[in-house]
Amino acid sequence: MALRIEEYGMIGDLQTAALVGSDGSIDWLCLPRFDSAACFAALLGGDEHGSWRLGPAEGGRCTRRRYRGDTLILETEWDTPQGSVRVTDAMPPRGEAADVVRVVEGLGGRVLMRTEMRLRFGYGKVTPWVRCHEGHLSAIAGPDAAWLDADVPLVLEDAAAHAEFSVGEGQKVTFVLTHQPSHHDRPPKPDALDAIADTEAFWTDWIEDLRYEGEWSEAVRRSVITLKALTYAPTGGILAAATTSLPEEIGGVRNWDYRFCWLRDASFVLQAMLGTGFLAEAKAWRQWLLRAAAGDPAELQIMYGLDGLHWLPENVLDWLPGYEGSAPVRIGNAATRQFQLDVWGETIDALHLARQADGMPDEDAWDLQLALMAFVSENWDRPDDSLWEVRGEQRHFVHSKVMAWAAFDRAVQAVERFGLDGPVERWRELRDRVHAQVCEQGFDASRNTFTQFYGSKGLDAALLLLPQVGFLPWSDPRIVGTVEAVQRELAHGEYVLRYDTEADSGVDGLPGKEGAFLACTFWLVDALHGIGRADEARELFERLLKTRNDLGLLSEEYDPRTGRHLGNTPQAYSHVGLVNSARRLSGAHSAKDPHAVERQGTSEGKG
Repeated sequence: MALRIEEYGMIGDLQTAALVGSDGSIDWLCLPRFDSAACFAALLGGDEHGSWRLGPAEGGRCTRRRYRGDTLILETEWDTPQGSVRVTDAMPPRGEAADVVRVVEGLGGRVLMRTEMRLRFGYGKVTPWVRCHEGHLSAIAGPDAAWLDADVPLVLEDAAAHAEFSVGEGQKVTFVLTHQPSHHDRPPKPDALDAIADTEAFWTDWIEDLRYEGEWSEAVRRSVITLKALTYAPTGGILAAATTSLPEEIGGVRNWDYRFCWLRDASFVLQAMLGTGFLAEAKAWRQWLLRAAAGDPAELQIMYGLDGLHWLPENVLDWLPGYEGSAPVRIGNAATRQFQLDVWGETIDALHLARQADGMPDEDAWDLQLALMAFVSENWDRPDDSLWEVRGEQRHFVHSKVMAWAAFDRAVQAVERFGLDGPVERWRELRDRVHAQVCEQGFDASRNTFTQFYGSKGLDAALLLLPQVGFLPWSDPRIVGTVEAVQRELAHGEYVLRYDTEADSGVDGLPGKEGAFLACTFWLVDALHGIGRADEARELFERLLKTRNDLGLLSEEYDPRTGRHLGNTPQAYSHVGLVNSARRLSGAHSAKDPHAVERQGTSEGKG
C-alpha cells in the first residue's frame, strides 16, 4: 500500500533532493539535479521503477523520526520485539558529486535489517548495467553512473542489490550511493560518518544567520531550512517543489511538474528571506531573477529552469501509473507558453522590494525594469490566463490587473523615492486608469466583493492580496467585504481553495477538483489580521501549523476531510506563507525590525 504524501521526509544537498518514506524507503531521487530524470521513481509507480529500502527485515513503518536539530539530517527509528535501530539519512552538500549517505545504528538488542536498492534511470524506464565488485556495486546506463559502497556484502539479483545483516547496540553499518556522469572518472568516496558530521556542521553554521525573534520559532526555523533545501545552489534559484505529478486530487489529472522556479514567487520569497536575515540567499535569488527575466520583455515567462532555462516542454511518462493511479505523470510544464499578466507586476514588485533592502545594489535592475514597464504599458489591458495557469478561456482576471497596477505604482515610487529616471507622468496616469477600471469592472457592489475576473460571480483567493500590494487599505469596506466573501465562499473546512473549479463554468478548463491551497490559507491568516480579526487569524495559523507532517513539512494542498496532504511536496510557496504569516502575527515585520521589508502601495483607495 502506497505511503501517504505526508509520510515522506526530504533530504538534500542544495542541488537535488530525495524523499524518504516512513518505511525507510527512498522512493524519489533525481540525479544530479532537482530537474534531472529520477533514478528512484517508485513514488509515481512501484518498486520496479526504482527505490532503495533500508529498514528492519520484518518491514513496516517507523516508530518515530525527526530531523537532527536544525539540519536536514533525517533520523528514523524502529522499535521491534528484538531491539531498536536507527537509520540516519543525509546528502552532504559537497558539490563535487551527488551522494546519499545512510547509516544504520543499533540502539538496543539485535535487529535483523534488510536493504534492497533498485536503480532505474530515466524515471524508471532504463535498467542499468549493474556489476558487483569487492566492497561496492556499480551501475551504468547512458549518461548516468552510480556506485554503492556498503559495509556488508551485497547480492545482485535482477539488477538490484540486496543484503541482510543484523546490528547490535552500538554497532554501525554504512552505505554510500554516489552519482557522476558516466564519462567522468569515479569521484572519491566520502567517509560516511565524516559526511554526516560535515552535513551537520553545514546546517548548524547556516542557521546561525537566522534573525527572527517572534513566536513560533521552531516552525519558522524548519520552514527556512526547507526553503534553503529547495535552493539550487549553483544559481540561487528556488524551485517550487522537489517533485512532479503528485496529485491535487487522488486519482485525478491535475498533476504538474513543480521542479522549476516561478517568477511570481519572487517577492514572497524575498519577504521571507530578507525578513529572517538571510541576505545572501535574497541576493542570490534576485540575481537569478535578473538573469532569467533578461531579454525581450514580451517573451517573459512565468517560470524558468533552475539555471534560467526557457524551454520546458511538457511531456507525459506513460510507463508510470502515477501516485495511487493519478495519471498522467507529467514532466516539463506547458504553462510556460501562457500569457499571465501578473508576472510582470510581480517581477517589478520583487525588484522594488530588493531596492528597499540594505546591501542589495540596483545597478542593472532599473534598465530591466524600464524594459518591463514598456511592455506593461502597452499590454495591461489584454485578457490573460491568471496566476493559477487555468487552461480555459483567457479573461480579464482581477488579480492580474491589480499586479499591472502594482507595476505602475512601483515604477512611480522608484522615481519619487529613489530618484531614478523614467516617464513618471505616464505611469501615474496608467496607474490611476487601471485602478479605476478594476474598481468599476472587477467589483460586485451587490455582494460587496471583488471578483475573480470582470463580470464574474466567482471568487479567487488571490483577491486577498489586494491590500498586501497596496491597491486599497485594509480598512476599506470593499476589502473587508472581499475577505469575508472569500472566507465564506472558498472555505473548504477552515482552509481556502484557490477558486471554485466549478464556478463560471469552464474557466478552469480541467475536470475534477482539488484540495485547499495552503499558501492561500496563509493569505487568509494575513487578511484576517489586516482587517482587525487578530484572534481569529492566530487560531487559523495555529491550525495550519498542525497541518504540517511530523517533520514540519507542508505540501501544496490539504484535504480537511481526510487529513491528507495533496500536490507536490515539500512546497516552497506553503513554507514562504508560513514564514511571512508568522512574522506578521508576531510583529516581526514591523518598522522596528531592521530586517523587515514590506511592500507599500501609494494608493489612497481612489476609485
